[in-house]
Amino acid sequence: MRKHLLTTTAAMLLAMTGVAFADMDAAKKFLDTEIGDMSSLDRAAQEAELQWFIDAAKPFAGMEIKVVSETIATHEYESKVLAPAFEAITGIKITHDLIGEGDVVEKLQTQMQSGENIYDAYVNDSDLIGTHWRYQQARSLTKWMANEGKDVTNPNLDLDDFIGTKFTTAPDGDLYQLPDQQFANLYWFRYDWFNDEKNKADFKAKYGYDLGVPVNWSAYEDIAEFFTGREVDGKKVFGHMDYGKKDPSLGWRFTDAWLSMAGNGDKGLPNGLPVDEWGIKVNEKSQPVGSCVARGGDTNGPASVYAIQKYLDWLKAYAPPEAQGMTFGEAGPVPAQGNVAQQMFTYTAFTADFVKEGLAVVNEDGTPKWRFAPSPHGVYWKDGMKLGYQDVGSWTLMKSTPDDRAKAAWLYAQFVTSKTVDVKKSHVGLTLIRESTIQHKSFTDRAPKLGGLIEFYRSPARVQWSPTGTNIPDYPKLAQLWWQAIGDASSGAKTAQEAMDSLCAEQEKVLQRLERAGVQGDIGPKLAEEHDLEYWNKDAVAKGNLAPQLKIENEKEKPITVNYDELVKSWQK
Repeated sequence: MRKHLLTTTAAMLLAMTGVAFADMDAAKKFLDTEIGDMSSLDRAAQEAELQWFIDAAKPFAGMEIKVVSETIATHEYESKVLAPAFEAITGIKITHDLIGEGDVVEKLQTQMQSGENIYDAYVNDSDLIGTHWRYQQARSLTKWMANEGKDVTNPNLDLDDFIGTKFTTAPDGDLYQLPDQQFANLYWFRYDWFNDEKNKADFKAKYGYDLGVPVNWSAYEDIAEFFTGREVDGKKVFGHMDYGKKDPSLGWRFTDAWLSMAGNGDKGLPNGLPVDEWGIKVNEKSQPVGSCVARGGDTNGPASVYAIQKYLDWLKAYAPPEAQGMTFGEAGPVPAQGNVAQQMFTYTAFTADFVKEGLAVVNEDGTPKWRFAPSPHGVYWKDGMKLGYQDVGSWTLMKSTPDDRAKAAWLYAQFVTSKTVDVKKSHVGLTLIRESTIQHKSFTDRAPKLGGLIEFYRSPARVQWSPTGTNIPDYPKLAQLWWQAIGDASSGAKTAQEAMDSLCAEQEKVLQRLERAGVQGDIGPKLAEEHDLEYWNKDAVAKGNLAPQLKIENEKEKPITVNYDELVKSWQK
């Protein structure tokens, strides 16, 4: 999705070291030319870590390993710079393929179904944690590091330093995936427009409260209305941006926690329990028991329908007319063009594209005219619920991969996530995975040019953003149902209620097939009996839970905003 100029260090290394010589000279040249002081380790510790990789890799020198990930700037850097460097340092040849996100999942599914070793390691979303745990075809990294993989596990890996391991840990307590890159969906807004005195005065006169970062959807809606059609810097602008084309990318837009922002599901971090943000409910054994309200789920409950209806209303009323026919990739760059006041749902993976010199949203000194802030929440949302999504692309080793190949691939996975290289890699892709990197001085220095990204990741608020959780028993099968259902609502073919009724029914068909097949054993689906909404709401409340909630008659609550600068100060206290 995003292109960056990459250094030629890797090519230089290969030229300097010849073919696959694993030695410290190559490591030192890599540190001199590529890393420098862009590391959370000092030079002596960097050299010590790379010496460990050299020693651990000796049994695998000359092997040719294939790994795969989706195409984003972070993985381009790994493929074009870090993979050749790893080969020069260790003697293990790495082919790091870059393909579409959907293609990664397809290759993974094929390997799971056939048992054929297509790739030696995958960077796939932690959204598949429930799938990997239930099918038991991915290696438990906890067991791997203690047993077969012990001799190739970096003693300086420091799992506690990774900020996303709670997302890649299954209900059995084992780690199944190692985070490689991580980014959130946050609220994005034009900081300069929000601080303009005339805009502030006109907004206060019209709505009776201060223009600021919206805390709830009610305020977001008012701000969207205020800016849509308003003239700013001599041109008409819009108060909202989204996309609506019936396309697989429309599914991510919603499985990536849109419903949780509205208040769907139960309290609980990183994901609601027993009902998660997809509306799927599990029992005390983590067996999925339903998706529809009729089985105690919440996919078609009042909170979900409200979430979809607001999406439809805002897209039609406050976004550029062409947004309705756009996909994720087409809509992503639009706010950077300078005619959008705010966006509820912005992937921080776009940060590098929002801070380029010469853009309408960047000042002459390179600082952004915009900021990131926590997303506002809907009327059904309660304290203790998740508030948005984090994508956590994570290294996964399949059991169908031979041990020696898995060991060599595991060394590479640890190298590209190591403390030696992570700070530099994070500056390229801005997909932060380590606390030591987030706190690094180089990011303190760069923070003013990143629009609040670093402040967010250093704040206590970040724990409310999380990926899809373990309630989802087969992510590839279930995720593809969403874009079709939401697409029907977006096109007007179905109402929001009809679309979500259809979606939950289709999800339950998948759950039912899994239950009948028995392929996931005693942690697979076990569908519950059907009752009405009132029955399941009463049952939830009696057990101290929320979902499914009853419909709130007045879904336009009192709007609340907060001053951005005061918000950031409160994080730092």
